[in-house]
Amino acid sequence: MGLLLLFNGFFMMLAALVSGIYKDGATLDITLAAIVTMLAGTLTMFYTRGHEKVVKRKEGYIIVTFGWLVMSISGVLPYLFSGAIPDITNAFFETISGYTTTGASILDDIESLPEGILFWRSLTHWIGGMGIIVLAIAILPLLGIGGMQLFAAEAPGPNADKLHPRITDTAKRLWLIYFGYTVAETILLSLAGMSVFDAMNHALATLSTGGFSTKNVSLAYWNDQPLIQYIVILFMFLAGTNFVLSYFAFKGKVQKILKDEEFKFYSLFIISFTIICALVVYFKANVPISDYHPMVFGEAEAAIRHALFQIIAVITTTGFVTADFTSWTPFLTVFFFGLMFLGGSAGSTAGGIKVMRHLLIIKNGLLEFKRTLHPNAIIPVRYNDKTVKEHIVYNIIGFFVLYMLTFIIGAMVLSFLGLDFESAIGGAASSLGNVGPAFGSLNPVSNFNGLPAAGKWWCGFLMLLGRLELFTVLILFTPYFWKRT
Repeated sequence: MGLLLLFNGFFMMLAALVSGIYKDGATLDITLAAIVTMLAGTLTMFYTRGHEKVVKRKEGYIIVTFGWLVMSISGVLPYLFSGAIPDITNAFFETISGYTTTGASILDDIESLPEGILFWRSLTHWIGGMGIIVLAIAILPLLGIGGMQLFAAEAPGPNADKLHPRITDTAKRLWLIYFGYTVAETILLSLAGMSVFDAMNHALATLSTGGFSTKNVSLAYWNDQPLIQYIVILFMFLAGTNFVLSYFAFKGKVQKILKDEEFKFYSLFIISFTIICALVVYFKANVPISDYHPMVFGEAEAAIRHALFQIIAVITTTGFVTADFTSWTPFLTVFFFGLMFLGGSAGSTAGGIKVMRHLLIIKNGLLEFKRTLHPNAIIPVRYNDKTVKEHIVYNIIGFFVLYMLTFIIGAMVLSFLGLDFESAIGGAASSLGNVGPAFGSLNPVSNFNGLPAAGKWWCGFLMLLGRLELFTVLILFTPYFWKRT
């Protein structure tokens, strides 16, 4: 925890540096927040220096959950000290939405914030995204969470049985890819017409599949510059892909990528859903057409671009918007609501249930027909031409049931707090899936500021649950977890 606080303080210093460069008036406030955070981290490390540093499974759950909470609690300081978000409830909501890469916001006028605060806001995304990659690749397989063991065996480091010495190497390689993608997108967006500041912030938000923008209307601000939106589409796609596959790509192991079932279905889903959405948009809805080369970027291109952008943004749970997709047609409103439960690839920065889990649930469901006809036959589920262990299938089915149950309870609580049906189910699905924009009063052109204070804390809890794969957090509420063994 102390090390995490030092880590957080260091990034606050970067935000203070940006604030100083732009002379936005918040430099001293952000610097003070960084000093307080690093001081707390130093004291924590000092007073716990003599403790035995053995991390077992129980400690793993506690570290992961409380690590995210400690980061979120300390992350509110730049908002509070600068007065950008003076209310503790709103500041915590914005911060945990950042770290969990949800992208839901309570800010009504984003463009009026100091540059240092906007950069800090984007950094919370990037830190959370970077953390979730290592969590998914290195930590969750060790804790037996969510069937992540399937790809962990192919990761360039840890395995599912014990803490491998190469976990540090794995983390370094994945962080290097993550950082490299961020730099590449920043450069491309700058060349495409964004200011360097906007490009940097949007790159931080894209690679983390977060969705915080520096503009009130998100990526719709650049509807007249299709190239910018296509660049963001590309990097949202990469961010929603298993980062281990990016590692394989840089190693030249393209066959491994092409044979990966999850990647094939992830790509297939995006293509097929985009075709459906684009056709409906073209014939039934109005989307903004770019003035940039109107002969090339006409109605058909606009329909395809906006459909592709929103499909990838929702599937990867990035949450950027180029238009209010909830106003396109009732069919597409229901369509996008369903996509909130899909999620990106396992081992990516995307939230949601994940494509891999859906695949295995469907495969297991179809095999039940064979098992019914041949009750004595052993018919295992296969994934990437390998037999999936039975306990992993049970784990995934259990996760899916728990996810849907949590969604129902989440929606019921929000409706109890006064939200209408559409807003309640949209807010619960968006928060749990770390998507960002929702439906009803929480639609893409609105925000979460209208939620009652209790609703903001509840949505923050749902964000944490979804980001940390449910079991990691919920197991702490079970009495047997705290029993001495």
